[in-house]
Amino acid sequence: MKKIAMIPARYAATRFPYKLMHVLGNKTVIRHTYDNTVATGLFDDVIVVTDHQNIFKEINNHGGKAVMSQHTHESGSDRIAEAAAAMDVDIILNVQGDEPFVKKEPLQKLLQAFDDEKVQVASLMKKFTNTDLIKNPNYVKVVVDIFNDALYFSRSVIPYQRDENVRIDYFEHIGVYAFRKKALLDFTNWPATQNEQAEKLEQLRYLCNGVKIRMVETTETTVKIDVPEDIIAAEKYLDEYKN
Repeated sequence: MKKIAMIPARYAATRFPYKLMHVLGNKTVIRHTYDNTVATGLFDDVIVVTDHQNIFKEINNHGGKAVMSQHTHESGSDRIAEAAAAMDVDIILNVQGDEPFVKKEPLQKLLQAFDDEKVQVASLMKKFTNTDLIKNPNYVKVVVDIFNDALYFSRSVIPYQRDENVRIDYFEHIGVYAFRKKALLDFTNWPATQNEQAEKLEQLRYLCNGVKIRMVETTETTVKIDVPEDIIAAEKYLDEYKN
């Protein structure tokens, strides 16, 4: 089974423009993401798919592999689907460009989910340990069924705890996805749904079209970069990782 990792890399992000070219330590955010994905040794190929020459040159000039998108895309999944359409590949793992500290273990567990032939799409989740973040809309929450298939994703607090005597574990959605190729290409043929547009969460397009997303729990600590304030946490994490 051929497995590749693709990293969608949009240059002008809404909440933090040009964040992927921000320098952390001695390299840019996008290079951290690319290099750490390659270092897992899990993939037959790792490719950055971008809409901007600056990112394209940043990766290729440092020995990596990047391709330019030919069309404008609203989501990362649409972006990598364009590049993957002509490729001979079975499983495509989408690593978000703003997740610079990806590690091997969670990606390996994500790929193992496809040992179940029913799984078409899979993603990662992590139990919240900092309860202050549960109400933060920049942290996406996910609720799953007894099979660990996602029921819904939201920027709101889900589930709502009406009964304070009931213990609830809240899970953060970690924006790393894996797809069978057909599932990814099908995604691009569906129009964006109302829920997806309201929440600005592309994964809701799958749920609204009846495709289940198998959630894989990880305990690995990660630092994502959504807003400028996240750079402080990323720099701190990088310093601790070096030590």
